[in-house]
Amino acid sequence: MPPIIATRGLSMRFPRVTALDDLTLAAPPGVVGLVGANGAGKSTLIKILLGLLPPSSGGAEVLGLDIARQGDEIRRLVGFMPEYECLPPDVSATEFVVHMARMCGLPPTAARERAADTLRHVGLYEERYRPIGGYSTGMRQRVKLAQALVHDPRLVFLDEPTNGLDPAGRDEMLGLIRRIGHEFGISVLVTSHLLGELERICDHVVVIDGGRLLRSQAVEAYTEASGVLVVEVDEGRDDLGRWLHERGAAVHPEGRQLMIDIGDETVYDLVRDGSAELGLRLVRMEQRRHHIEELFATAPHSAPVAVEPGAFGGPGASGEELRGGAR
Repeated sequence: MPPIIATRGLSMRFPRVTALDDLTLAAPPGVVGLVGANGAGKSTLIKILLGLLPPSSGGAEVLGLDIARQGDEIRRLVGFMPEYECLPPDVSATEFVVHMARMCGLPPTAARERAADTLRHVGLYEERYRPIGGYSTGMRQRVKLAQALVHDPRLVFLDEPTNGLDPAGRDEMLGLIRRIGHEFGISVLVTSHLLGELERICDHVVVIDGGRLLRSQAVEAYTEASGVLVVEVDEGRDDLGRWLHERGAAVHPEGRQLMIDIGDETVYDLVRDGSAELGLRLVRMEQRRHHIEELFATAPHSAPVAVEPGAFGGPGASGEELRGGAR
């Protein structure tokens, strides 16, 4: 299928900084994550794709439309959820979303119907008549998401949609984004500096640093299976580890689990036999998959990308800054 976004040598230079530097990429339909450290050029790229900011050089297409010549058509087909605070505090969510629907060309009756449906989808139906000024951060983020969806776009740009949200609010927002892409059939470009969020919801991830492309791959390519077997027993982890080591297995304790190198298929039988002989209850046995941050952490000369605490449940998931890839 044709890409939802394609750039060719796209550059954006400001007097003291280069936000995008000869960026060439193609993003497929689906939920696409755009990841990079703060200042990597993510928001600048979205503004250029929407025709809000002319690039210094290069070109781009959105849904097959040229940003230089067809900006109005692009904005008709695309919804945008900005990162910054932009909601009027003295109107209700219904009034605001209806207004945005009317600005997108919907007639009054259709605008009211679409606003009600969209606010229901984002979980604000019961609160839709309250002034936005009394909303929590999570509710305001949902209003911004609703106005991006109200005109039934083919593609939505979501700029740091989980900013300022607590863990529960982030989970709910990520669930909404997943539904938009996988149930509503609307392609999504979502920016974040949290690799764990994108791994959970995206089909494809694009990584940029300093305005340059580092990687652009399907999530499955990042998270392919490793050569390690993860084993967890209810108790007796060390006993099982010693039993396996005595029989030639390469065993590495990690938390409550054992990481066992998979030399061949006999390792599965060995774990089964050891658990049975020692009278242990086998809770988990599966081939470990890579996580996105592990691949970037091993890349030299890279820019930091934050990882949410406990996002992966594996080594390195402690909330420290990880590396975003080689320049």
